[in-house]
Amino acid sequence: MTIFPPDPNLTALRLELGRLRGERGWTYDELASRSGLARRTLIEIEQGRTIGTLKSWHALAHALDVSIEHLFGALCDGHTPPADAAE
Repeated sequence: MTIFPPDPNLTALRLELGRLRGERGWTYDELASRSGLARRTLIEIEQGRTIGTLKSWHALAHALDVSIEHLFGALCDGHTPPADAAE
């Protein structure tokens, strides 16, 4: 029997990005400048039109001065992360 993992909570991930940007008072232009990503890319990620690449999320984590684990931790909102399930 194959057991599939739960779907990642992409909504929580994009909302966390928006929360962190807003917490800093940054516009899309400011985050674009700090991350090296295009303003349009940031808008599309926050509005859920695209997921973004691992490279873009890595750049965002550095720009926002948070760990990639912090950002990606939101993917497990609503279900138990794999490491916690084994405990």
